[in-house]
Amino acid sequence: MRTALALIAALALASPSFAQDQERLGANQPTSAGAGQSKPLSFAGGRIFQATGFGNTFMVTTRDGDVIIDTSSAPNGPRHHALLKAASTAPIKDIILTHSHGDHTGGVALWKEAGTHVIGQANEVEFRNYQMRLEGFFAVRNAAQYNAPGLRQIANPNPGNYAAPPLADVLFDKEYRFKLSDLTFDCLAMPGETPDMLNVWIPELKALFIGDNYYASFPNMYTLRGTPTRPALNYVESINKVLALNPEIVLPSHGVPIVGAANVQRVLTQYRDAILYVHDATVRGMNAGTDVYTLMKTIRLPPELYVGEGYGAIGWSVRGIYEGYAGWFDGDPATMYATAPSEAYSEIVRIAGGAGPVAARAEALVATDPALA
Repeated sequence: MRTALALIAALALASPSFAQDQERLGANQPTSAGAGQSKPLSFAGGRIFQATGFGNTFMVTTRDGDVIIDTSSAPNGPRHHALLKAASTAPIKDIILTHSHGDHTGGVALWKEAGTHVIGQANEVEFRNYQMRLEGFFAVRNAAQYNAPGLRQIANPNPGNYAAPPLADVLFDKEYRFKLSDLTFDCLAMPGETPDMLNVWIPELKALFIGDNYYASFPNMYTLRGTPTRPALNYVESINKVLALNPEIVLPSHGVPIVGAANVQRVLTQYRDAILYVHDATVRGMNAGTDVYTLMKTIRLPPELYVGEGYGAIGWSVRGIYEGYAGWFDGDPATMYATAPSEAYSEIVRIAGGAGPVAARAEALVATDPALA
């Protein structure tokens, strides 16, 4: 159980209510990524700087001021601010948020100066409202994920509909473009991990900031902390748009950049094809009448498309796709009613001859089938 909770914690820094919880987390972060960084990484001839963390912060420099892309979490924010300000002390003209997860927005206040604009995609409004609407629900999940009971404490739990405080002051639907000195910043709606995901394309540098639409791992079509299913075909369409731009460097908000035009095409094509493979295999199984548990067990990526499962597991994504399309009812009449499966456990134990035989069988199964055990 502790191992499972640790895994969930590592996945959950982008938690919907993490923006509210991170101050209470303090130094107890589930990751130390970038903790030893003494100077920012530099790309594109010294025009792009990266402070590394669980969520990265980027600075793009121009003669007329700098642009920040993502601001990491509140615990990482001060370190990132110090690292990047050592590279440039020019005024911050704009802050672009690739999406409104807390590990991207936690440092906004540190960077915002008089006259600084904060830019986000228009779906940010409802996505942040959703996060606040379920604040109490996510507080309980986060308490388990971080093994931090204090996170359960909510001063004023929301009764239902609640508007989150505004974050961006510039919102756009499909595209927002602005020029700063010699660089063009083209902000493009690219739904994937979130409905408010945007990517930033700087054509003069052939640089694309992809947010969380790429990890060095299979993505989370569904995350265990609780979230609406992330449509696989949104990822596919957004990645296709990135490939069409033919960038020479792609900078994800988690991890390290993909460098070189040919390498970008190879890596993102494999990533897109892996997502599409799992999606199509799930849909074929659904149309053939195969149950979700069988699909979770049997759908596997072929070797040439295996991108790792350090972030999202194939089985979780299969179920996310299945239930995203079909909803919660699995065709079993027993699941139609308000009787929880756990309510039958005592009867099953009684039929099996008592707790002793059941516990013995569970212990025997641990080595070969821990999930069944």
